[in-house]
Amino acid sequence: MLRAATETVYNSQEQMGNICFLLFAVLYVVSYFIITRYKRKSDEQEDEDAIVNRISLCLSTFTLAVSAGAVLLLPFSIISNEILLSFPHNYYIQWLNGSLIHGLWNLASLFSNLCLFVLMPFAFFFLESEGFAGLKKGIRARILETLVMLILLALLILGIVWVASALIDNDAASMESLYDLWEFYLPYLYSCISLMGCLLLLLCTPVGLSRMFTVMGQLLVKPTILEDLDEQIYIITLEEEALQRRLNGLSSSVECNIMELEQELENVKTLKTKLERRKKASAWERNLVYPAVMVLLLIETFISVLLVACNILCLLVDETAMPKGTRGPGIGNASLSAFGFVGAALEIILIFYLMVSSVVGFYSLRFFGNFIPKKDDTTMTKIIGNCVSILVLSSALPVMSRTLGITRFDLLGDFGRFNWLGNFYIVLSYNLLFAIVTTLCLVRKFTSAVREELFKALGLHKLHLSDTSRDSETSKPSANGHHKAL
Repeated sequence: MLRAATETVYNSQEQMGNICFLLFAVLYVVSYFIITRYKRKSDEQEDEDAIVNRISLCLSTFTLAVSAGAVLLLPFSIISNEILLSFPHNYYIQWLNGSLIHGLWNLASLFSNLCLFVLMPFAFFFLESEGFAGLKKGIRARILETLVMLILLALLILGIVWVASALIDNDAASMESLYDLWEFYLPYLYSCISLMGCLLLLLCTPVGLSRMFTVMGQLLVKPTILEDLDEQIYIITLEEEALQRRLNGLSSSVECNIMELEQELENVKTLKTKLERRKKASAWERNLVYPAVMVLLLIETFISVLLVACNILCLLVDETAMPKGTRGPGIGNASLSAFGFVGAALEIILIFYLMVSSVVGFYSLRFFGNFIPKKDDTTMTKIIGNCVSILVLSSALPVMSRTLGITRFDLLGDFGRFNWLGNFYIVLSYNLLFAIVTTLCLVRKFTSAVREELFKALGLHKLHLSDTSRDSETSKPSANGHHKAL
């Protein structure tokens, strides 16, 4: 009987390993195609730098795959819980069990630490290294310099953590626990990184929630209300022909004017393409899809803010609402939502919506605007920076979703061991700041046109009292030469 039980456990572990490998292989392939789509083609040489670029590309692809796994971790766990609850004795889903879910959470935590503290610093230093002076140039010299830089970086981070621990918790037991590298130091350091990631999400997500309306408006075809597309296309065609004649008449010696005219001609062609797309769109696409998507975004944003407000009330009256509170009944034993499968599906949609909004908000911030990747024109250094940023955001997504009360699924693995999750004041302040900042961003978004018109009517627009956001269209001229007004 003992032998049979041992074989069963071994087969279960082997099956779990195969499933994890298959899932990660799919994520790795998708991540590779995404990175190669944006990677600069000029970086593909056939020398020593080409080998370094390929190694950095593999490490970046691995990191992006881990980020995608961290994003899918919480939705996969929620839907698995509902499936196990609905079909507890189904033979075809026996592979989907609590052991698999816990294993995925532990692997996500392990690989996130590995990518954040080892692989990405190695890829960056390896890409920038040239070898120490006096040594023979080559791959070995660059690896040696990279390893030395990693050791120095580890010593620097260790010193910073020691100083922070001494300032925050000046206790002999806490100082001695830093000697335990694997059980305390790395989880403590990852807890600090997670807290910074949650603070970054707190900054990016409200901005992204307001920017999503503009982004979807650029991707979809807007309804044509009081607009003559044929007239606009005719005017833009005349402007394109005039710019083309000016380019043909200029001599090659005037390089500055030629570059400006080429850029203006490219902008005119882009605008003409958009107008032609709007003209070719069907009436259903113009008059039904765009309003439906905008209403859907508005509903999702409203539900997100409403859930955060309800979570604030729960935090004030119930201790179990804390992210690091009492553990639930376990996977497959009880539904996480009062609405059952429908509520779980809504939670998954909101989690993905918050992740997309956080990425949009991250690239909308002025400080991170230069991080935006360009198709076939992104250096490996910028790709590494983007992968690290996405990893920090995706690793903090499950923690943020649980902290805001978007889901009641308990954080597993090292995600639930973060010390700051048990601090009532930090969690409550996080919820309050998210609700307030999101509301302010949405109010600012939907009242920007009204504010601009009021400033113009009062003659205060010359004083620059209103910061017009980049997504505002009130100051952009349309194709017929008139400015869009409220």
